[in-house]
Amino acid sequence: MNSWYKGMDCCSWDGVTCDGATGNVIGLDLTCSWLRGTLHSNSSLFLLRHLQNLNLSSNDFFGSHILSNLSAFATLTHLKLSGSSFSGSIPCEISRLSKLVLLDLSNNYFFSKLSLENSIFTMLVQNLTTLRKLALDEVDMSMVSPKSFANLSSSLTYLSVGSCSLDGIFPNAVFQLPSLTTLYSFANPNLSGILPKSNWTSPLESLALWSTSFSGEIPDSIGIMKNLTVLDLEDCKFTGHIPSSMWNLKQLQVLWIDGNSFCGVVEFDSLTYLKLSNNNFSGNMPLCLGNITNLMFMNLSNNRLQGPLPCSLVKCVNLSTLVLSHNEFSDIFPHWLKASQLYTLDLQSNKFHEFFSNTSLNIIDLSNNKFGGPIPLPSPVTNYFSIASNNITGKIPSLICNATWLEIIDLSNNSLTGSLPRCLTNFSTNLLVLNLRMNHLEGTIPQYFLSRSGLMTLDLSQNRFESTLPQLLVKCRYLEVLDLSHNQIEDTFPRWLGTLSELKVLVLRSNNLKDLLDIPKGAHLFPKLHILDLSNNSFSGPLPANLIMNLKGMMNGENMQDTSLYMTRSFGSGTYENSVAVMMKGLEVELVRILTFLTIIDLSCNSFQGNIPKVIGHLHFLIGLNLSNNHLTGSIPSTLGNLTNLEWLDLSSNKFSGLIPRKLGDLASLGYLNLSKNQLTGRIPQDKQLSTFSSNSFSGNPSLCGTPLPKACPGDAQPPPPLSLLTFDRKGHERRLKWLMQGVRMLESRTVEWIEKSKRKAIKFHGQ
Repeated sequence: MNSWYKGMDCCSWDGVTCDGATGNVIGLDLTCSWLRGTLHSNSSLFLLRHLQNLNLSSNDFFGSHILSNLSAFATLTHLKLSGSSFSGSIPCEISRLSKLVLLDLSNNYFFSKLSLENSIFTMLVQNLTTLRKLALDEVDMSMVSPKSFANLSSSLTYLSVGSCSLDGIFPNAVFQLPSLTTLYSFANPNLSGILPKSNWTSPLESLALWSTSFSGEIPDSIGIMKNLTVLDLEDCKFTGHIPSSMWNLKQLQVLWIDGNSFCGVVEFDSLTYLKLSNNNFSGNMPLCLGNITNLMFMNLSNNRLQGPLPCSLVKCVNLSTLVLSHNEFSDIFPHWLKASQLYTLDLQSNKFHEFFSNTSLNIIDLSNNKFGGPIPLPSPVTNYFSIASNNITGKIPSLICNATWLEIIDLSNNSLTGSLPRCLTNFSTNLLVLNLRMNHLEGTIPQYFLSRSGLMTLDLSQNRFESTLPQLLVKCRYLEVLDLSHNQIEDTFPRWLGTLSELKVLVLRSNNLKDLLDIPKGAHLFPKLHILDLSNNSFSGPLPANLIMNLKGMMNGENMQDTSLYMTRSFGSGTYENSVAVMMKGLEVELVRILTFLTIIDLSCNSFQGNIPKVIGHLHFLIGLNLSNNHLTGSIPSTLGNLTNLEWLDLSSNKFSGLIPRKLGDLASLGYLNLSKNQLTGRIPQDKQLSTFSSNSFSGNPSLCGTPLPKACPGDAQPPPPLSLLTFDRKGHERRLKWLMQGVRMLESRTVEWIEKSKRKAIKFHGQ
């Protein structure tokens, strides 16, 4: 709009089109013009009564409704208001714009969605008889009956209603509109339907129904759709064989049918993108796939394919991405592929063996196979390198540091030996993840870290590292996950790590750490920490009240502003899942993905003494607390009853005395409680949640009495005899496993709820 000057003919302004004969403004295109603010009904815009084309898309009209004044544009043929943060109900006056050829109200969802009533959509369908393009993506159409789509204009060529919360059965009549070339109805999980067995519209070129509840088989009749270039049916409920009639679709370039229950053979000559993951394909990979010589992208992951790879793949010289993960292939590394542009190769979770020579792959994932021998070196251009869970032996060569573009290195769960090359922690500012867990590595952790290090995850757990922690770790200012558990590190508590403002997970379990957890009062440390595991060390002295007071992420839900469910690391075109082992409800659990809001403190198996500090009751978002196997004394503080999100609490094997506080009964989420082997006294409260636990939660306290223990309190009737020890142990173990599984599922579901709540609370900070 820089050309809009007073005194100049407005017909010469950018975005303005005038009628050559009358001089009237007939077109106004202000797309991406950085407009912002509220659009009012008295705007001079509505004086342009001769407008035929109005485009206000990709601006910021936050707080504005689509105004009924639009009905003043009686000659309007094109109306585009997409991506401009309009909200509220779509007015019925839009249905009076009977000359409309194009209507695009899509993607107005930055803060709140537009909504469309069923009656207004019905009027729109009835009145806009010349409409050729209709885009309503992200409009809330939950009140609209899908049956209304059957009455759409026969002149319609483009229909897009993705993510509209549609609910019901999609009418087959839409597939039979005579002019329709594009149909997008994706991301409507409650929208069901079947593909028509006959009378498809012949011009259809692009069909996307992904993430809906469409079901049934793909009918043979799809073979008449000669113009079809894109077919995206992923994550639906389709079943059955791929019909041979689809081989007639010579124009088909993109086929994404992953996440269904398809089986059979696929044979297409013209495809460039093929995605068949998450289906029921089995047997050997069809030889015919090698005939798709234009293929650039192939994803066959998560099926039951087996045997060797067909040599016909050598003809797929244009391949850039090949994903065969989570199948049962058994073959050597396909070094014979002649795809010079191959960028991504994912063979994880198969039975491949015999390693490859150096290649120019950017992303290579060979994890969970049967590769053996020394480490194959990645290429200098590789940025993702995973050979985890194989049979790799020998030392880590220093030549690996020549791959300076590496972002992810995952060599975990192998049989690597020797010390780490000094260069491994400081060879590149690009490195985000270094995972060497579960090997036989030894010596000291390298002391050198780059001052501009981008490292976010460092996992050296379950090795044999010794000596002290490298203090130059403080240079890794983006570090989020540090797991050094199950090593032989001898040191005191590294409070200097608290200066890492992004640190969320700190696991130092099972080392030789000792002395006090001494944190100066008033220090501002560990602001985002939500998993702290210092168990099975030799820490002593009182529990660290000053440290607890610093854990702001557990007090105020600092991490709830993260809209992700898991701590997933994104890189380029892929992702990496952080993992950690924790004690959860009395059992050690390997979390292959870390929930964003999982908040745990585990200080068990140390030599802590004294009382539990009352300040621990301020950790309102704490989910798991384990202080067992210490020398703690005094009474259990009633402030623990403030931890309303707590799901497991283990205070066993200490020297606690006094009564069990009734406030523990207010912990409605508490599914696991262990107060055994202490010196607690009196009657066990049977209030609320406390009444749900078995005697195992209270045993080993000689002065405790009452249900569920066999010892009656004075004045009580004698309780019935307990079940046999054998029966109790077996059933108790089964119940604990059940609790554990239920707990993980409940954590995930609660996290989803927290995410939605945090989106609403912090909506001014986060956009979608």
